[in-house]
Amino acid sequence: MDAIEKKLLHEVAELDSLPVGAYNIRANGKLESRNTTAHINIVTKEDKPGIDIFIAPGTKNESVHIPVILSQAGLKDLVYNDFHIGEDCDVTIIAGCGIHNCGGAAGNEARHDGIHTFYVGRNAKLRYVEKHYGEGDGRGKQVMNPTTIVHLAEGAHMEMETTQIAGIDDTLRKTSGDLAEGASLVIHEKIMTTGDQKATTDFMVDLNGEGCSANVVSRSVAKDVSRQEFISRINGNCACAGHTECDAIIMDHACVLASPQLTANSVDASLIHEAAIGKIAGEQLIKLMTLGLTEKEAEDQIVNGFLA
Repeated sequence: MDAIEKKLLHEVAELDSLPVGAYNIRANGKLESRNTTAHINIVTKEDKPGIDIFIAPGTKNESVHIPVILSQAGLKDLVYNDFHIGEDCDVTIIAGCGIHNCGGAAGNEARHDGIHTFYVGRNAKLRYVEKHYGEGDGRGKQVMNPTTIVHLAEGAHMEMETTQIAGIDDTLRKTSGDLAEGASLVIHEKIMTTGDQKATTDFMVDLNGEGCSANVVSRSVAKDVSRQEFISRINGNCACAGHTECDAIIMDHACVLASPQLTANSVDASLIHEAAIGKIAGEQLIKLMTLGLTEKEAEDQIVNGFLA
């Protein structure tokens, strides 16, 4: 692994130190396993690029790590990874991608499209962490289009944390899910765009089972002339609870668009959407500046705290 790859792995936090039961799948298709256990089985797909990961029922305190590194201009990577989480599991999956687009003709992009599908068994618990990072010399674009598809069985719980802090020029993040009786889905998203970057988030969740719930929270910062769009659709098809929240800080000449859509197909569906878009409050800046910070340092502190 060269210096660029090591740096990208470091930036995609939590992926450079793999605990027991973790797996490191490289973008070139090579599979490296460390401290493998009988609880996790990985099979390479035969019909399309990607892998199937099977976690045995009842598995506890195990994790799977899947970092993808693109370190050349002009690469376009497409993978289909399916995760089968057995009943009564309690596991963590950490995925991330680092792109370094460092040359070639102007406009030459490096692109990663990851399609992750989760089948979470009855009463299982899953924590899914997804981190993206990009860098380059400005001559080419870093593009990421992650798609996450979630199927939650009865009583299953999934917590999803996604982070994309600058560096990615263009992204379409699509997440969809369907929930059975008593299942719950919690999503926390953090995004920051700078320059002329564009980021679109598209959530769609079907609440199909009695007593199921979904809570989607997005926090974002848009700087310079970047553009963000947050689209959320929750369909309440039974006695269920759904909540989406979009909080955004807008700076400079950026643009942020929030488009919530709630559909209640049952009188017992309880659905809520909240959205707040605004600039940093002047009194916050003044307070920090009285403590000795410059205006730029004060802005950075506020943004860091907001995305923490």
